[in-house]
Amino acid sequence: MAHEQDHQFYIPAPSIWPPISCLGAGLIAFGLIAKLHMQPALVGNLVLLMGLLVTLTASFQWFWEMTRSAKARGFGRGMVPLVQDLGQRYGMVFFIISEVMFFAAFFAAYFYLRAHNPEWPPANIASIPVHLPVLMTLLLLTSGATITWAHHALLNNRREEAILGTFLTWQLGVIFLGFQVYEYMHLYHEGVMLNSGVFGSIFYMVTGFHGFHVLIGSIMLMWLHWRLQRGDFTRHQHFYFEAAAWYWHFVDVVWIGLFLFVYVL
Repeated sequence: MAHEQDHQFYIPAPSIWPPISCLGAGLIAFGLIAKLHMQPALVGNLVLLMGLLVTLTASFQWFWEMTRSAKARGFGRGMVPLVQDLGQRYGMVFFIISEVMFFAAFFAAYFYLRAHNPEWPPANIASIPVHLPVLMTLLLLTSGATITWAHHALLNNRREEAILGTFLTWQLGVIFLGFQVYEYMHLYHEGVMLNSGVFGSIFYMVTGFHGFHVLIGSIMLMWLHWRLQRGDFTRHQHFYFEAAAWYWHFVDVVWIGLFLFVYVL
């Protein structure tokens, strides 16, 4: 009945990829739990890897399916009904608000723990170096500028500049993730681990979840870059571009808070 509707709301056709994506996410969670609490860790690593592969494969198939459906309905040529355009925008806004609440809980936990511990970080924890996070902050701030440049370029029909700006943005995101992996390796070598008391737990949880959001945002931008190269989006119809940019700016703002309160103060 999705193709015989008498309203302007979009009802996607039935697809197998959303439940498979959920299955992959569940495997990731179980794999991580098994990796932390079961011996040998090989089982957890295998389940975690399987979950990542399933999630990424199903997600990209799902994105591709939705993209083809949108193009078939003329959504890339300014034919989106107003009620659907508003629904998309409200949906993305509420999603970002839910993410704000998610990180607010972690920040609240961090402030509570810090306020009730006279010595922070604890004496058995090595101090967290700030030099690399400064460079990581510059990378994300620069990426915020490049995605804004790309958006303005698309609004002014400068597609090549929009493609370049989007490419630079996800490249900076990937470099940021590389630096975060290097930072984690250095901290583990110094003895700052996930099980290093409450400080290690809250530090890796809040920075690790932010890194996961950077990964998701980078994947969104890679998809955006690919679609721009294919000729998708116009200056009047490019909501996916706007949604990805909103999400990326949110990731930038969260990192500024992390940098100030976790690393500097």
